[in-house]
Amino acid sequence: MSAMSASLPLAIERRPAAWTFTLSRPEKRNALSAELVEALIDGVDAAHREQVPLLVFAGAGRNFSAGFDFTDYETQSEGDLLLRMVRIEMLLQRVAGSPSLTLALAHGRNFGAGVDLFAACKWRYCTPEAGFRMPGLKFGLVLGTRRFRDIVGADQALSILGSARAFDADEARRIGFVRDCAAQAQWPALIDAAAEAATALDPATRATLHRVLRDDHDDADLAALARSAAQPGFKARIRDYLAQPAA
Repeated sequence: MSAMSASLPLAIERRPAAWTFTLSRPEKRNALSAELVEALIDGVDAAHREQVPLLVFAGAGRNFSAGFDFTDYETQSEGDLLLRMVRIEMLLQRVAGSPSLTLALAHGRNFGAGVDLFAACKWRYCTPEAGFRMPGLKFGLVLGTRRFRDIVGADQALSILGSARAFDADEARRIGFVRDCAAQAQWPALIDAAAEAATALDPATRATLHRVLRDDHDDADLAALARSAAQPGFKARIRDYLAQPAA
């Protein structure tokens, strides 16, 4: 039997073999507010304590996630914004280094830190009409760069991140960013298949496998993120980016 705890901005469905985390801010296209990030961190930590085999990440509404929530950023200090970025990176590191199998299911148009959350998962699927863009370097932010490179390779990462361009589901599949494209009607079957794979090994062995297969650059990645966001004028760079025509 499943148990559902649903309180904005995150819904968590708990089953013995899988917890499903649904970003539930559809009116904000599931942008990562500070509240949502902290809810995700708390939820992932709880799942790890329970040794849940599979963690699933999805989004309610029209997309997976629009990335960092810039609402009211002008009222926040640069220190406040830096802390929010650091907490996002700490969330991404928890997911990327999870002893559980992690599955991300994306649809719609997805941006920035939302794409980074998707990329932090071990298994990634998207719908055929999904799209992705990581524009953080447009305002000087180094977030998720190494993880993206590890997935798609240095040449593809440079092509995409160097111009902050969007890429669609077909390209995502071609470069290995997603395992495959799948309509939302197929997602329950994907979750079942992932749960079966996640329970093939005992928790300790599964955790060891995931640990030895992963290159740990967490401290270096966090330092790179902090240095990039701590450069003077961070808020002004965000303001200039947001003033640009939508891509």
